[in-house]
Amino acid sequence: MTSITLPERCDRAAAEALLPEMLAALGSGPLEIDARECRQIGQAMLQLLVSARQTGDGAVILPSDALSEAAALTGLADELFSGVLA
Repeated sequence: MTSITLPERCDRAAAEALLPEMLAALGSGPLEIDARECRQIGQAMLQLLVSARQTGDGAVILPSDALSEAAALTGLADELFSGVLA
């Protein structure tokens, strides 16, 4: 499983920087996205994470409290984490 670690600040620039790495991981099995250090998350990164979950073999996202809160506020918690967290 390919693993990608998100930075503390997950804004549009971070999403643009991570996109090539995520695209390169397509077809190599599920992607693990470690977002446990994420403290600030923007809309662009949320969109990229939703896309990662829906593309190829999908993604497992290990969220921080900030990401969990942002997902809940935007109604994306099920989309990002269903079937992942025990």
